[in-house]
Amino acid sequence: MPLPPTATPEAAATANTKDHLPKSIWVLGMVSMLMDISSEMIHSLLPLFMVSSLGLSVFAVGLIDGIAESTTLIVKVFSGALSDRLGKRKTLAVIGYGMSAFTKPLFAITQGMGLLITARLMDRVGKGIRGAPRDALITDITQAHMHGAAFGLRQSLDTVGAFLGPLIATSLMLLWMNDFRRIFWLAVIPGIAAMCLLLFGVQEPQVHVEKRPANPISKANLIRLGSGYWWVVCLGGVFTLARFSEAFLLLRAQQLGVPLAYVPLVMVLMNLIYAASAYPFGKLSDRLNPTNLLAGGLIVLILADLTFAVSHHWMGLLAGVALWGIHMGMTQGLMSAMIAGCAPADLRGTAFGFFNLVSGIALLCASLIAGLLWENLGAAFTFYVGATFAGLALIGLYLFSQSIPNRHFR
Repeated sequence: MPLPPTATPEAAATANTKDHLPKSIWVLGMVSMLMDISSEMIHSLLPLFMVSSLGLSVFAVGLIDGIAESTTLIVKVFSGALSDRLGKRKTLAVIGYGMSAFTKPLFAITQGMGLLITARLMDRVGKGIRGAPRDALITDITQAHMHGAAFGLRQSLDTVGAFLGPLIATSLMLLWMNDFRRIFWLAVIPGIAAMCLLLFGVQEPQVHVEKRPANPISKANLIRLGSGYWWVVCLGGVFTLARFSEAFLLLRAQQLGVPLAYVPLVMVLMNLIYAASAYPFGKLSDRLNPTNLLAGGLIVLILADLTFAVSHHWMGLLAGVALWGIHMGMTQGLMSAMIAGCAPADLRGTAFGFFNLVSGIALLCASLIAGLLWENLGAAFTFYVGATFAGLALIGLYLFSQSIPNRHFR
């Protein structure tokens, strides 16, 4: 953009960066993508490996997975608070990514349940350690009017990894004749690459705060987060209750007659649409009132649920999957941007930690309810109830819209 003759070098730098995301945001997005490729190369095969190679029961698979995900939620709160206390978000993120990367060989060498549980827990602890500090770091790096675009970009690249990982794993299973352990060893490479890219490619900014909180999760500091923040946390929890695990999309695909070998492609399609839509909607969220965009996301979710409920053909299934991916792209980065916009600078890690905890518990509850409904009343009824919850969330969103902060929007 041409500058007026009187423009100073400082003004030139501001003009050039005002509407462009910092390089570090792109690097953080690539870090997320590489780690997701590494993790999904293993996790997309792990249940089958546990049952077929290690001889574990399906109950054991579910138990281990539940313990691991619960561990992640708990660790996120404390890692976020610790990043506020130390003021070292990048350091904690590197530790978290590194822990996940170096657990990958344990999956390859495990011969029984003991080492497998150790590897799974360490991997999830690593995810818990890095999550809230990384999101707080994104907030620190990005100007307030670009939070939506920053979180949307990270979510897009992260989701690219979520569908590339299973595709790579499936291709290698065909190429290497179902050699699980060889694929697990190969998954180490993108994991190590993610850690190194974060270590050498991101420079942590110096965020000025008058005094670091001695105990970020003390009652006084939780009050300091403000009523606007807690409204967003509650909104995120209710919003998450209106949807459930994508595993039910796979079950619906199988129920509608999709061949078993092609069922995983449902997730590939959903993540592809999610990845393609998250960044554009993230940029849009910087210019719109959050209530309107969240309302749009809920409407799309209702349409997705209704499509899944009434479909009896794979064309309807594809339409439902596409709508589900668009709904994710519209809402997930936006919720993070809203947290970034209303959390004090010295409590950003804590803010993201509690938000992730509440959303994770809500998703677990939603999935348990959906499972009970599916078993007792059928798939269609489950999706009708999902649409009903989303409708109630939509009504609540407008009733309490005045309580939702929008300080980060232009």
